[in-house]
Amino acid sequence: MKKTSSFKLQLLTAFACFQILFISLGNAERSETRILLTSNGTLREKHGENYCAMYDICGSRSDGKVLNCPFGSPSVKPDDLLSAKIQSLCPTISGSICCTETQFDTLRSQVQQAIPFLVGCPACLRNFLNLFCELTCSPNQSQFINVTSISQIKNNSTVGGIDYYITDTFGEGLFNSCKDVKFGTANSKAIDFVGNGAKNFKELFAFIGQEAAPKLPGSPYAINFRSDADVSTGMKPMNVSTYSCGDTSLGCSCGDCPSSPVCSGSAPQPLHENGSCSVRIGSLQAKCIEFSLAIVYILLASLFLWWGLFYKRKERSPTLRPKASTNVTNGGPVQLVHGIKDENISMQDTPHITSGVQLSVVQGLMAKKFRLYGTWVARHPILVLCLSLAVVILLGLGLIRFKVETRPEKLWVGHGSRAAEEKKYFDSHLAPFYRIEQLILATKPRGSHEKPPTIVTDENINLLFEIQAKVDGIRANYAGSLVSLTDICMKPLGEACATQSILQYFKMDPKNLVDFGGVDHAEYCFQHYSSDVNCMSAFKGPLEPSTTLGGFSGNNYSEASAFIVTYPVNNAIDKESNETKKAVAWEKAFIKLVEDELLPMVKSKNLTLSYSSESSIEEELKRESNADAITVLISYLVMFAYISLTLGDTPRFSFFYISTKVLLGLSGVVLVMLSVIASVGFFSAIGVKSTLIIMEVIPFLVLAVGVDNMCILVHAVKRQQVELPLEGRISNALAEVGPSITLASLSEVLAFAVGSFIPMPACRVFSMFAALAILLDFLLQVTAFVALIALDFRRAEDHRVDCFPCIKIPNSHADTDQGSDQRRSGLLTRYMKEVHAPILGVWWVKLVVISVFAALSLASIALCTRIQPGLEQQIVLPRDSYLQGYFNNVSEYLRIGPPLYFVVKNYNYSSESRQTNQLCSINNCDSNSLLNEISKASLVPKSSYIAKPAASWLDDFLVWVSPEAFGCCRKFTNQTYCPPDDQPPCCTSSDGSCSVNGVCKDCATCFRHSDLQNDRPTTTQFKEKLPWFLNALPSANCAKGGHGAYTNSLELNGFEDGVIRASSFRTYHTPLNKQVDFVNSMRAAREFSSRLSKSLKIEIFPYSVFYMFFEQYLDIWKTALISLAVAICAVFVVCMIITCSIWSSGIIVVVLMMILVDLLGVMAVLNIQLNAVSVVNLVMSVGISVEFCVHITHAFLVSSGDRDQRTKEALSTMGASVFSGITLTKLVGVIVLCFSRTEIFVVYYFQMYLALVLLGFLHGLIFLPVVLSIVGPPSRRILVEQKDDKKSSASPSS
Repeated sequence: MKKTSSFKLQLLTAFACFQILFISLGNAERSETRILLTSNGTLREKHGENYCAMYDICGSRSDGKVLNCPFGSPSVKPDDLLSAKIQSLCPTISGSICCTETQFDTLRSQVQQAIPFLVGCPACLRNFLNLFCELTCSPNQSQFINVTSISQIKNNSTVGGIDYYITDTFGEGLFNSCKDVKFGTANSKAIDFVGNGAKNFKELFAFIGQEAAPKLPGSPYAINFRSDADVSTGMKPMNVSTYSCGDTSLGCSCGDCPSSPVCSGSAPQPLHENGSCSVRIGSLQAKCIEFSLAIVYILLASLFLWWGLFYKRKERSPTLRPKASTNVTNGGPVQLVHGIKDENISMQDTPHITSGVQLSVVQGLMAKKFRLYGTWVARHPILVLCLSLAVVILLGLGLIRFKVETRPEKLWVGHGSRAAEEKKYFDSHLAPFYRIEQLILATKPRGSHEKPPTIVTDENINLLFEIQAKVDGIRANYAGSLVSLTDICMKPLGEACATQSILQYFKMDPKNLVDFGGVDHAEYCFQHYSSDVNCMSAFKGPLEPSTTLGGFSGNNYSEASAFIVTYPVNNAIDKESNETKKAVAWEKAFIKLVEDELLPMVKSKNLTLSYSSESSIEEELKRESNADAITVLISYLVMFAYISLTLGDTPRFSFFYISTKVLLGLSGVVLVMLSVIASVGFFSAIGVKSTLIIMEVIPFLVLAVGVDNMCILVHAVKRQQVELPLEGRISNALAEVGPSITLASLSEVLAFAVGSFIPMPACRVFSMFAALAILLDFLLQVTAFVALIALDFRRAEDHRVDCFPCIKIPNSHADTDQGSDQRRSGLLTRYMKEVHAPILGVWWVKLVVISVFAALSLASIALCTRIQPGLEQQIVLPRDSYLQGYFNNVSEYLRIGPPLYFVVKNYNYSSESRQTNQLCSINNCDSNSLLNEISKASLVPKSSYIAKPAASWLDDFLVWVSPEAFGCCRKFTNQTYCPPDDQPPCCTSSDGSCSVNGVCKDCATCFRHSDLQNDRPTTTQFKEKLPWFLNALPSANCAKGGHGAYTNSLELNGFEDGVIRASSFRTYHTPLNKQVDFVNSMRAAREFSSRLSKSLKIEIFPYSVFYMFFEQYLDIWKTALISLAVAICAVFVVCMIITCSIWSSGIIVVVLMMILVDLLGVMAVLNIQLNAVSVVNLVMSVGISVEFCVHITHAFLVSSGDRDQRTKEALSTMGASVFSGITLTKLVGVIVLCFSRTEIFVVYYFQMYLALVLLGFLHGLIFLPVVLSIVGPPSRRILVEQKDDKKSSASPSS
């Protein structure tokens, strides 16, 4: 499930403040009076070496920003203390200088705001500092600084504007050294904050040189950066040497400098990427597998055609025709068939000859037992019924403990899942991922082929404020207390909720909409969200527009067609905690508000609104349980009507009220229901929760499967000679069809049992319930239903009315009519014998059938490669669910992917360990460190699915304690933490303009370089300062404070021993719109983590909220193929045990495999994805397909004559039963599913089962007979010689 990670936990209040790095300039007020200098700037100005263009401070603006004196003077020799201070910050400046100590202190205080962003790459930081050091203190300042305007402040002249001449070489060197430097806290680049996302050095200088408006950060006067200095006037562009980020002496990391020679050899390794082999023939391009299968088909078809022609020629030639062979089978009991004349046997000079069937040992034993059992049941039907019902009622008592599981993580995540274990670890050691409540407000396109208009208008923002007011007004009742959004929302800093909304650009206050300038202000903030304090959110953090807008391309935020409002809510590990229950109560009230008030409000504005809460899916799944009650009822009524019609005799008006089987059909449906109830009752009794799939699908499934055997049993009884007593007919019928229906039922049960090994709980439980239900249904069929058949036939013979057996109709001709009807072949039987079988017997028809079915199978194999893993969330939900539109809009509008965390276990930060450098990505870190590798992977997002470099608490901590970041880690004289100068108690002002008081004047930087060990804190220093860092608030003077951004990024329990048990580094996946994207992104992240874990010898794993639900798809093909192979092997073993014939068992398995392959091809055509549900269906199809094959094959085995004759007899005997009793019953049971309100039943049960039934019918009644007529096994029917005085009492049997 896709969760938008719109939340920026680093509350970088100071991001906007870095325009003020541009000068040495202090702080006081000036008037609007301005004097423009001449073009050559000669107003008391001299350009040359050791001469200053501006020196000292002569005034300040109204907002406190100081202004330099505009008059030139010779450079000044500083005292030793000031010279040392300048050298520490500006090593390129030595000797005389052009700045006072006050100017230098102002410079130092201002550049400290940029240092935390750039200190990770010393080359960039050095170039950046040189830019302002030269501007402020260079002794040759007048050579490249030209004062172009002067302002009058309280009768004092001050600088009003300057030209700063810099060579393009320096500009390019500066920009190139800084352009890739990361600012991990915001998963962004530092240039976005210190340079407003500049794309080249000219854009960077243009941003730096802007004159700041009053009370806004930036330069107090305009700086015009130029490169065209007039040499004749003594001007000379500043061209201090720049450092390349690849300079090994300055040690930039590969993440900050991918172009470094050290890093260029370690390009990002390609991750998992499926190659695609294709073949081009002219203008036609085909996949390699398709091309290969086409060649295989042509070769096989050619060979088969040659064989067919040779066979036909041999058949016509008497010399080539083989002699008739005798079917001989040794061993096994012989079942005699009395009264059936074998036309192939000469009766001359022979004693009494009878045709019999030599069954396998198992079949013979089963036939014998079924014959005895049938006789006993026919004699004691009431006893059998009572015993059967008693067992069912006993099992049904388990329904007392019946419960339904609706929690998604319990339905779709397997026990022992790696992703589930990783989620548990993440939640328990770090913090549970927050709950998401979301609104998506979007415009409608004006035409079918037009883009939707922009949503960024004053009217729509006003509407969003109205919506927000209603959301803020929600008061949900929980345990007698009222719960509001502010009670449950995430508040990383202060009291403001971290709501992700465009309204944050207006501080969540509707009054500011007009005051700030409406849409113009919003569009300004889209580009300056990180650099302008007026664009900061109410929760004091920058808000990236891509998290609040949707439907735009690139960075064209103004064309966005959707507002995305996200409310992050605190989550808890314990789902039964009060915190969770409060959130759920508020979420229900939130959804009700949207449906009752917000939707009508939005529709009146011709907009669309989609919405979701964290608990929405679970609530919709609960609602789904009652969604298809009418569908269930209708299906049973339709099936009941069909069974009644199918089981009855051919309607004749003279006795239709006796020959119908309405009561028998109703009883059969009731038995199916009882088997389902007993199955659910049994598993409920042992504590297994049911699912909605079980409640809605298993009744259909068992009904469709169970009715087949009912029809076959009734038809078998009706085929017996009416002269036999009822007991004899029932016992003969059971002996005839008992082994085959047992084989089919056992195959189905085994196939479902194999499905119970699939890890997804919903499908595993479904398979368990279905396997037991089908087993119980089979047992009830051969017990209770056989007893019901005996009672119903007695009723008919006693001339009692169906449905009203108490009414007896005396009718002299009923018996004659009924008996003649039973002996009369039905229309379907006559079709099979006189039309269907003869057509399939034509040799060229056989060639066509084999060729067509082979082509279908090979085409299906080629199509299999197009089946994608996954399960669309929309399919699981009811069609009328509000989440349907929400998920569609998420895919359409969101431009940011889910958050991705790389979790490191047992990070050893001690001085003796190298793991710090193996993880970090600042200077002196290993080039193949974790964070550097993440940065490299983000450069190839198409294969890595990683969108950005990672936010690193470790990098920020190392920068925070660095001596260069002198405004961050500071301490009082008593060795306690001293915050930056712009935070209390150092600053007591509440209006944002902070002047340092005396409280922090003695604060000192935590460490000097000599205190550190290889520029890294020692074990003791790390242990002591890490809690300081995590409690430090970010601000303008130090944006690297870890509070809020990294509060939950690492576990401090037990870290005193030098090991941090768990820590995480956050980045983002690229936008994931398709199920295959989710699967591939998870696979790529795991492969990436596995590779790094091996190379770094550190345990690392990736975590994202959706991994738990998509893990099953990583190896879904392997799971599917293994499950299908086991199911097919199980069917083969059952067939072998019962028939003792490898030949017939092999044919059955081959046909089953062709049905499976064709079913996979249908899945590809219908875009049905491969997931646990479809895998269970495929496994089930193995068992269900057996029914289409086993009865025809068994009838073929026990028929006499050559293969064509036996095929015709098999179709005549069982073809009608397979069509009416198996195909049509399944068809009727499945068709009803298309009316389900839940898409999963329509796609995965209606469509797949319908395809299975049609494929089973085509293979069982067309392809299989043709195969049997060509390569069928020998007949089991043999000749038995008997003396005339012996009377056989044997009856037909199977």
